[in-house]
Amino acid sequence: MQIDPALFRPDAISAETQAFLKRFREEVAELPPTHTVPPELTRQARDEGKGVFPVAGPDDGSQWHDFDGGRLRISPGAGAGVYLHIHGGGWTLGRPSHYDRINQRIAERTGLTVASEEYRLAPEHPWPACFEDCVAAAEHLLADRPFGEGPFLIGGESAGGHLSALLALHLRGRGVAGVVLNYGCFDLDLTPSAANWGDEPLVLSTPTIRWFVDNLALDAAGRRAASPLHADLQDLPPALFQVGTMDPLIDDTLMMAARWAGAGNATELHVLPGGIHVFDAFELEIAREFHDRQAAFLSRLARSS
Repeated sequence: MQIDPALFRPDAISAETQAFLKRFREEVAELPPTHTVPPELTRQARDEGKGVFPVAGPDDGSQWHDFDGGRLRISPGAGAGVYLHIHGGGWTLGRPSHYDRINQRIAERTGLTVASEEYRLAPEHPWPACFEDCVAAAEHLLADRPFGEGPFLIGGESAGGHLSALLALHLRGRGVAGVVLNYGCFDLDLTPSAANWGDEPLVLSTPTIRWFVDNLALDAAGRRAASPLHADLQDLPPALFQVGTMDPLIDDTLMMAARWAGAGNATELHVLPGGIHVFDAFELEIAREFHDRQAAFLSRLARSS
């Protein structure tokens, strides 16, 4: 694992990404910050296809799978195994069906059945409700094998990256083939980049990140216990980390990847110049690179497990 300083320089950002950043800043300047809007209103807007993110579901081709303790959104694969996807949204927003298009593409490219967990959301359901739901989904997929035998992988983005890291720790030694940890929040007390970012709303800002964490209703000891950056990371599966240089959570990824590798685990780190939080949702070359690397990582581990 290497970190190339050249990736963080302004001249590393492509003209396409520069133009996107300009447009995005202009668009969000007219919108209220996420942390000032009641969660139920933001959820409704996203369900209606409104907001800054392109619509990616619900789509035909994915369906619900109910089990004792929860339900999963299934994008069927070709029998190569199962990828448990945990969506982002600050533990407060988002639904698995919002990712149908992306997860169907993963299933098509890797042969893995993608099972996206519908976990309970904060603040209505404080910690550890969301994590308990992810554990229940993983235990169901591993014990009952509703989609056949084969490798089992885990991954997600943002809050989903955080939950995926904790789930990998919980399942240590249980044969998880790999973990995808995209631009996660790995320290609930905030890493320097998150704490020092300020008010600029490139999807996230420091006040928005703090609001998301506050919605979990954890005390200081609870935040530390739920921060995988501070955990014992030995004997964990290979992990893929991806993050953009314009993401307030960039230190989370850089530090977590370094600790993952430092614990002796196989680690891939990719830094995308100019990428904001959730840049992979947009039609950009750096987003295509992101999705190509993710599919290649999952495919390789599915084949070798």
